[in-house]
Amino acid sequence: MSEVDPIEAHPIEVESYRILGERVDLSSLPPVSRAVVARVIHASADVEFAVSMVVDEGATRAGVEALRRGAPVVVDVEMVAAGITGVPVCCYLGRVPAGAEPTRSAAAIRLAAAEHPRGAVFVIGCAPTALTELVELAAAGQVEPALVIGLPVGFVGAAEAKAALRASGLPAVSNVGEKGGSAVAAAALNALWRETRSTHVREARG
Repeated sequence: MSEVDPIEAHPIEVESYRILGERVDLSSLPPVSRAVVARVIHASADVEFAVSMVVDEGATRAGVEALRRGAPVVVDVEMVAAGITGVPVCCYLGRVPAGAEPTRSAAAIRLAAAEHPRGAVFVIGCAPTALTELVELAAAGQVEPALVIGLPVGFVGAAEAKAALRASGLPAVSNVGEKGGSAVAAAALNALWRETRSTHVREARG
């Protein structure tokens, strides 16, 4: 598959993408969206994401351009930050005291939105309340993200928060259902970052 460079990638990664290509056909997706979905499946070994992911090519390209411009990348928890490579990230959870309402994660997103009201890339992989807070802040005109990667996991509120994100009209990457998590959210961001590198290579060769 084109989502991995066999020259730069570890042989295990190359083999993983080969197997992925045998098990699921992503050829109908446009290129950046395909790279995101493939990376999520690669990170999770869950081919169900091939049908549950909701990815808009315009939104993913907007995310790539934002990363190329050096846009801030805001995450909901440190586990998401740990999985992201190549770009610096901001996590505000450590600045929020215990007992914050409605949750510490939601309060952290309020802080992040206040400091990055325009043009940041938000990556939510753990807390549905963080995603709900972000969508509500955007509806109130308090934040305008370049892209929201909304892939929180859980039986309580995750599917609903992602549905609200899709209904909001914000540029977004999400999935239908309860699955998600820090690893897949980080994987989606990493796919976009890899696309910024691929774009630079194509421009240099062109």
